[in-house]
Amino acid sequence: MAAHRCSCWSWLFILFSLSVFVVADIHETTPVNDHHGGVDHNAQTAEQTADQPAVEGRRWEATEVKEAATVDAAADAQGTSAPETVVPLSVPQPKDDFQEELVIRPLHSGDIYASFQFRTLWDTDFMRENKVSHYRLFPKSLGQVISKFSVRELHISFTQGYWRTMQWGQPFIPSPPGAELWVWFQDSVTDVDATWKELTNVLSGIFCASLNFIDSTNTVQPSASFKPLGIGNVTDHSFLRYATLPREIVCTENLTPWKKLLPCGSKAGLAVLLKSEKLFHSSFHSQAVHIRSVCQDWQCKTTSWELRQTLNSVFDLHNSGQAKREWSLFKMFSRTLTEACPLASSSKLYIDITDNPQGEQFELSPATSLLSQAVVLGDRRTFSVYDLTQETTFGSVRSLNLLIRWKSNEGEMLRPLLHAERYVAGYGLQTGEIHTLMYNNHPYRSFPVLLLDSVPWYLRLYIHTLSVTSKGKDNKPSYIHYEPSKDRVKPHLLEMLIQLPPNSVTEVTVQFERALLKWTEYPPDPNHGFYVGSSVISSLVPSTVAMDTNSTRERPLFSSFFPCKEESSYFVRIYTEPLLVNLPTPDFSMPYNVICLTCTVVAVGYGSLYNLLTRSFQIEEPNPGLAKRIANVIRKMRGVPPL
Repeated sequence: MAAHRCSCWSWLFILFSLSVFVVADIHETTPVNDHHGGVDHNAQTAEQTADQPAVEGRRWEATEVKEAATVDAAADAQGTSAPETVVPLSVPQPKDDFQEELVIRPLHSGDIYASFQFRTLWDTDFMRENKVSHYRLFPKSLGQVISKFSVRELHISFTQGYWRTMQWGQPFIPSPPGAELWVWFQDSVTDVDATWKELTNVLSGIFCASLNFIDSTNTVQPSASFKPLGIGNVTDHSFLRYATLPREIVCTENLTPWKKLLPCGSKAGLAVLLKSEKLFHSSFHSQAVHIRSVCQDWQCKTTSWELRQTLNSVFDLHNSGQAKREWSLFKMFSRTLTEACPLASSSKLYIDITDNPQGEQFELSPATSLLSQAVVLGDRRTFSVYDLTQETTFGSVRSLNLLIRWKSNEGEMLRPLLHAERYVAGYGLQTGEIHTLMYNNHPYRSFPVLLLDSVPWYLRLYIHTLSVTSKGKDNKPSYIHYEPSKDRVKPHLLEMLIQLPPNSVTEVTVQFERALLKWTEYPPDPNHGFYVGSSVISSLVPSTVAMDTNSTRERPLFSSFFPCKEESSYFVRIYTEPLLVNLPTPDFSMPYNVICLTCTVVAVGYGSLYNLLTRSFQIEEPNPGLAKRIANVIRKMRGVPPL
């Protein structure tokens, strides 16, 4: 009887539970039935909203999202598909773009020239009152620098080694040995020198470099050599500052923050090849950051900020320890390419095959059918292109290890049309002479060049000894701008516009006198010498092919850095070697010798006098003889007093 009563209660509990679930399901499905059956809640909401004042966009957006979520949940419960709901976005999407490319050029010497280019474009205004707070691809640290210091253009480079123009040709983007920094400020900056000093300290922290050593003694204000590379034809050079640190050493601590500025870092894309232990074992290494404003269309109605990060390296066949003349991505960088940067709209690898049209000099593996032509430095070049955004580029192994194997050593590199070098002449430590040689290798055309020299104040130039000669004759400059130095305040600045005759060597000489520094102004290794920054030579060199003057046309990154306004010429900037000059150096061991001698004399003289004045003298009895001591021992044993 009890068991029958329990079973009845169990059935009653089950029936009650089912009735509760049915009622809940009816309540849940009622809004959906109304929505599909004729009662339109959205229409009612719209009518009420039309009668009421407009509400804030953010609240309206949240309401729409809530309604869309309710409809989706109801549709899932009924097994039907919900109508599409368009949700407005209150935060505008940033109009930015990222591209990356790697250019590999086999050199006739057997070396390999690798040039990385990373470009980030962002359609924004850093100078507006409402500061930019939403960053996607553009690094926030550099965006804040542009906004805080009102920067129009910023160009900074760190280079280890010297570019050998006669052996390697012209680089895509030149840079001098050491560190170089030149900045154009906005017209709104009132105190340019104070802003420049603060900017160098900030950049020193961002790039882990000793840019804080840039001060008025190594900063100049060029009048003609440096023009803006972006938008604007600024003629007021009081907003321009230029400085170099030729002794700056580039190492891993400079490369790491540089790679962190990339959208993908060094985790994906071409940046995975940037392995420091391989890059710093090369013959030449240079990394740079360029920030400027560029046009988006040919009418320049809209502008964008461009951040271009470049890294150039030359791998030497002999320094790498390879016995055979063959190269691969793995041998150069110890890594291969597996994917493009997911944030990049374009990721390409270019191989220069201009001197190898039929494959008689070197063999390229794996081969590609995609070819491209571009006008680079006044010459039309042909490239094999590997598009990393395509799955077929990596093959079935999902890895791209490009191999270059030389077949022949024949072929000569064309000499660059413009080349320069510099050295110090003279003997002794009082006077000397600086010689700058500029070569125009064009057979029948002459062209002008702008020469900029920044000489430290401790080399006192005799500007009346300045001479310019070409082919044994005087070559009078058409423009000379000279600012004398001031001891411990600012350096010399010399700018000249010189016409180089065809197929000639132009020599610029000037004498100087070495100054004697204070003993606190010498570095820890004064006998190593003092560095003088490279000379800067800028020119429009005649081109053998028509240059492309449309800066907004889609072109490879390596051929679109310097703006081109004439089809018959292209812009070239080259740097000479830095100078190492010895100054009159005192004998820094002499103070040490004087200190040692003085301390010795004081110790001997004062110590002897102190002993004489403070020592107490006591008379001691002489020691008894052996016989007397034996007798005293015997007397002590017998109990008799000693002698």
